[in-house]
This record gives sequence, structure tokens and C-alpha cells, in this order.
Amino acid sequence: MINEPRLRVSNPRSKPLLIWDGECDFCRLWIECWREITAGKVDYASYQEAAGRFPEISIEQFKRSMVFIEPDGQVFFAAEAVYRSLRCRGSRKWLTWSYHHVPGFAAISETGYNFIARHRNLASAVTRLLWGKDVRRPTYFWARRWFLRALGMIYLIAFVSLWVQVDGLIGSDGMSPVNQFLPAAHAQLGRNAYTFLPTLCWLDSSNAFLHFLCAGGVILSLLFTFGIAPALSLIAIFVFYLSLTIAGQIFLNFQWDVLLLEAGFLSVFLAPWRLWSQDVALWPGSPIPATAAPVSRAGLFLLKFLLFKLMLMSGVVKLTSGDDSWWNLTALDYHYWSQPLPTVFGWWADKSPEWFKHFSVAFCLVVEIIVPFFIWAPRRPRLIAAGLMIFLQLAIGLTGNYCFFNLLTIALCLLLIDDAAVFRVEGRAPASPASQKFRPPNARSITYRLSIYAVALVVIVTLPINAWLIFSAFKPQARPPRALAKLYEQLEAFRILNGYGLFRVMTKDRDEIIIEGSADGMDWLPYEFKWKPGDVKRAPGWCAPHQPRLDWQMWFAALETPRENSWLVGLNFRLLQGSHDASGLLARNPFPDKPPRYIRAMFYRYRFTTVNELRQTGAWWKRQELREYLPAISLDQLQ
Repeated sequence: MINEPRLRVSNPRSKPLLIWDGECDFCRLWIECWREITAGKVDYASYQEAAGRFPEISIEQFKRSMVFIEPDGQVFFAAEAVYRSLRCRGSRKWLTWSYHHVPGFAAISETGYNFIARHRNLASAVTRLLWGKDVRRPTYFWARRWFLRALGMIYLIAFVSLWVQVDGLIGSDGMSPVNQFLPAAHAQLGRNAYTFLPTLCWLDSSNAFLHFLCAGGVILSLLFTFGIAPALSLIAIFVFYLSLTIAGQIFLNFQWDVLLLEAGFLSVFLAPWRLWSQDVALWPGSPIPATAAPVSRAGLFLLKFLLFKLMLMSGVVKLTSGDDSWWNLTALDYHYWSQPLPTVFGWWADKSPEWFKHFSVAFCLVVEIIVPFFIWAPRRPRLIAAGLMIFLQLAIGLTGNYCFFNLLTIALCLLLIDDAAVFRVEGRAPASPASQKFRPPNARSITYRLSIYAVALVVIVTLPINAWLIFSAFKPQARPPRALAKLYEQLEAFRILNGYGLFRVMTKDRDEIIIEGSADGMDWLPYEFKWKPGDVKRAPGWCAPHQPRLDWQMWFAALETPRENSWLVGLNFRLLQGSHDASGLLARNPFPDKPPRYIRAMFYRYRFTTVNELRQTGAWWKRQELREYLPAISLDQLQ
């Protein structure tokens, strides 16, 4: 139906009026949404109660389509009536403009409207399937509260985890001292070193300053978690963790480190600036206070896009890496025992049937590649997507020690849960945001204007680079435009724009480096690490969300040559010196009183035992000696 002939009523109201069929369930759902959008500028009434006031309009016309009456008496029907009512909101004026100026827009709109009008029951069923009982624009006060507090706790975990290891890793007596690394970088790069390596450790690289950064990060994380100056605290936390990440060199070059920095940076645009206790209630079940700061839609979008990028890239790179184990679904035939630090649950998962492992690989690929697109879907598909991604992270975290990565990904998934879903779980009806008297921010304040400009700049700058990063997952050999590559090069050092993709190529063997010491060059005793495989009778442990960074780095070292791992030579040097900082990272030092005269590293191939082998021998691992990884060296040779 093309629009009805123009009518006028003789007794219009002072305010625009949209009249709908009160017996139509589909109309009832969407009227609530439009009522919120127009925010009191339009009145709404069912034709059953309003038809008598407008005799110029027949009952058949009321039954056939919605009717919009302007204050001057003009009457509009069907799709145009809807567009006319929504143009009372500035962001919706384009609909009416397009209806009258874009060729074909009016015809398509009316055709679509007529289809829905003739199939109202179907339209209502589809609406309830996708949105549930509430199609109003979702709000995310609870999601913001959950996510930001979770982020604060994850930062706390990261700082504490690093604090107990920092001396042995990058301290003055550690494996890769930062007080030697930074001067060497400056000698090679000159003043460019300050921009390529942005860290506060340029001011002071002593052990005391490293402890100051860790302790300061802990304090700031607690302040942020308890809501004291959230945005400012988050900025300071980002600076402290970035400084430690740069100073940590290879030991803090993991994907969850850069993910935490990128999420922390983007969260600045979501976090409120004022005291948190005035912004969001502390406990579940309490109402959203009237003083709650509005949730930044741009900040929320940036973090959702980060989750989208993380999941999609993680899945796509597996299929574009050239590793057949992802295509033939055999990746989990190797993963449970070849991953860096498996848990005891990973040992049992390895014993699951082949069909279940193959199904699990397919499930992982579907969740990582297809499910992320439902981040942008209506409520119910979005909640299902959140549930599937959270389930995947729990399964990964149960079978392997991936530090705080799983927790951080789950925290990002919380941003998909809107307030209406939370209230429904609690058995309460969600309050309309339009009905709550939130105190709007002062648009004239400098802080508010600067925040708007800042988030607009971040969106403009990051979206093209992020789009390219996602495209590069599909086309690994493609090169970015020169201007985009140069901009990315300038920003890359700050870890606020990153590509992701764990296990793009599945490791199909597990080679372990076993470090041994000797007092005479004849009898050799092994150093036992805290978490990585060594003693075959020691069950795989669970250390997450703590990250034993030396244990993790030993897994990567086994994939490379000794020449590519200068820090490993540094570890051997410190053990020969008898450094307590270095040996403190180990579970057992076989030379507690006097350091050994010689150190060597042997190469072994490890594999999980079978259930029968475990019962018979008590061994969780079986191993085979391969060769010498690093020949015996003494302190004199290293010096």
C-alpha cells in the first residue's frame, strides 16, 4: 500500500499523537520502545480508546495501519506515520527525510510495513524470539559495574603476580636486568628509544623502582575497584602496567598482557569520573540510583568491538595458518599435552573419545568465528553469544593455565548483558531509563567536552586500524596502506591496538628443557621448576590466574635455539652465581648451600601417560631423552 490520501482532522491535539491497534501484541512491544525514544514529545493511544475523537478516520483505516496526527491536523498512515513520530528525536530525522527524498525508500518501507501488518502474529513471535518482552533500547549500568570491578581485580592479580617474580626476571640480579636493557636500547636507538619503549623505568630502573611500580599498581587497582576516582585511577594503572610491560621485555610479551592494556585504555572512556559509590549501587538487587552517570555508548562500543576482534581473529588465524589440524578437527589430539602449562583436568580431557575431541574443535571454531557476530544482535542472540563465549573460556581455563586471559575475556563478555536481562533474572520488572530522573552531565563543563572529543578521536583513529588487523587475519600476506601502517607503527608501542590469535599453529610435539647442575662435571642434578613439567610423577598443577612467567618462557624456548633465547643464558649465569632472586623462581634448587660449578640443559620429549600407566607407575608424564640443548658451561666461560 502506498500512503493513504492526505487527511486532516478537525480537532487535533496540542501534541503529536500516534494511534495504534491495542489488540496487536507486536504493536504493544514496539510502542514502548518508541515511547522511550520520543521522550514525552509524542502521545500514544490505542484506536479502541481514541477512534471516537476522530470521525474523519474510518475504523478500517485504524485497523489497517498506525495513524499519526500532527498538531495542525494533518494525518499520516503506516510507515510514514512511524517515521513522522520518530523524527521528534533528532537522531531519527533521517528516516522521514529518506522517505521523501531517497528514491525507492518509501516504496520499500510501505511494502515492509504491509507485510508485517498482514503477518502480525509472525512478527510478534520473531520479536519475542529475538528481544524477549522488552524491545526498548538496552541500558548497561549493571554491565559497566560488573566489568569495571572485574577489570580492577584482574589488574590487581596481574600486578601481584608480577611483583613476586620481578626481581628474578628483570631485577639487577635477574635473568634480563632492565638496568642493562634500557641503556643498551638507548645506545642503539638514541632518542627514539623513549618513544619505542615508553616506560617510567627511564627515570629509574632499580629494583626499588620496580617494586614501587608493582606496589603502586596494587594500590591503584584497589582504589579503582572500590570506585575512588575510577577514570583517573584507570589512567594511572595503565601507565604503571605499560611501564612494567616494556621493562619486562620478553617476559611480559604475552597476548593477555597487551589485551589487558588495550582493555584498560578503552575502559577509560566507559568509567565514570566521579566517586563510584555515588554512581552505582554496591550490591545486586539494589536499584540504579538517580545519580548514576550515563553509560558512554561510544566507550561500550569500543570494548564490544575489542571482544569481537579478539574472538574473530583468534578463530580465523587458525584456519588461515596452513595447519591442517584445525581443518580436519584433530587439533585437540595434541593440544592437551602439548600446551604450555596443562592442568590435571587437561590430563583427563586428553583421555576423552576422539569424536568428542573433534566435536570440541568444531565447537571452538564456531564460537570464535561465527558467534562474535551476534555481539551486535538483539538481546536474546546476544545473551546466547555471551553464554557460549563464557563457556568456551571456562573450558579452556579448566584444562590449561592461561593466567588471567580467561578472566579478562569473560569480563568483556559481561558487557553483552543488559539491565533488562539482569532484572528478569532477579524477578523484577526493569525500569525504563526514560522514566528515571538521571542527572545529565553538564554539557558546558570542560571535562565533559574533552571526554566527548577524546572518545571521538579514539573511534576515528582505531576503527581503520582494527579493521585492517581483522582483515589481516583473513589475508596474512596482505600489506596495509602506507599511511595506516605508519600510524599503527606510532601507536603500537603503547599496546592500545593489537592483533590476536592464540595457537594459530598447533604444537604437535612437547620438547622440554631440563636444566641440570654439577659440582664435578660427572654427576648432574636437575633444577625443578614450580609449574612446568619436570618430575614425571608430579601431577600437572593449577596456578591460574597467577602467571609463572619463567615457566611459560621455558615452553617457548624449547621451540627455538639457545641463540634465540639470550635470557636463558642469563638464567644459567645467575644460577652459577648462586643468585637467590633467580633460584627463587624455581621449586627446588639442588645446590642450596653452594652454587654448582657447571650448568647444562638437556632436551627431553614429554607426553601424557595413559590411565593404565598412571596406575602402574604413578607417573603423569613419560619422557624420552633426545639430546643436549645447551652444553655444559661454567661461570668462567660466561664471564
